[in-house]
Amino acid sequence: MSDPHHYPQRAFSLPPDATEIVLLRHGASAHAVRGESFPLVNGQGDPPLAPEGVEQAADAAERLAREELAAIFVTPLQRTSQTAAPVAAAHGLEPTVVPDLVEVHLGEWEGGEYRIRAHEGDPLIRRVIEEEDWALIPGAESMDDVAARARAGIEHIVATVGSGVSALAVLHGGIIGELCRQATGGRPFAFIHADNCSISRIVVFADGRWLLRSFNDISHLAAVGADDTVAVRADAAAGGPQHSA
Repeated sequence: MSDPHHYPQRAFSLPPDATEIVLLRHGASAHAVRGESFPLVNGQGDPPLAPEGVEQAADAAERLAREELAAIFVTPLQRTSQTAAPVAAAHGLEPTVVPDLVEVHLGEWEGGEYRIRAHEGDPLIRRVIEEEDWALIPGAESMDDVAARARAGIEHIVATVGSGVSALAVLHGGIIGELCRQATGGRPFAFIHADNCSISRIVVFADGRWLLRSFNDISHLAAVGADDTVAVRADAAAGGPQHSA
């Protein structure tokens, strides 16, 4: 029998009136090639997973196999459904598409153009980073529009699965960053650098509050060593937000 005057620390447990949403960024997508645009879906680049992305998805599925998931959600872009596939198979779930959670639309820099410009040090990308505003890119989506639809997407998930459960949403770096910003009230790009197949977690309470429980957990990615992590961080610092287009 425990001593009634001793009060040990307790691990977090999901309140019965709250919903946990596990945010899994999709695996690494196919390399961008100058002069060869990715296929477009509703005007947005839709590359498949690269071989390393397939491996990352398998690592994520192994990690998530130990968790109880009420449902799995993806976006209209194939890299999210391909990443979700091994998780869905392990849990016997059919992913549901949530259009509101699709990646930030980059206007004239869709189809891989953003990634090429980031690697080449385009000065406008430096402005995007410094001013924390996607809309500086010609034809890109406004920050307000991104924020509104990202929140609507999460509210749709919560309404679909109910409370007291966890659901998986396989999403994009820009949207994960926006959701974490909303959960914390942080700067627009404070959480924009989620790694491929990293796991972040938010909790949505019945009164509408959001809690960010974790961000960018990559401990399950066997292929990411110390040298790789340093390289990813250096590339992010030089090239700007890790948009997946």
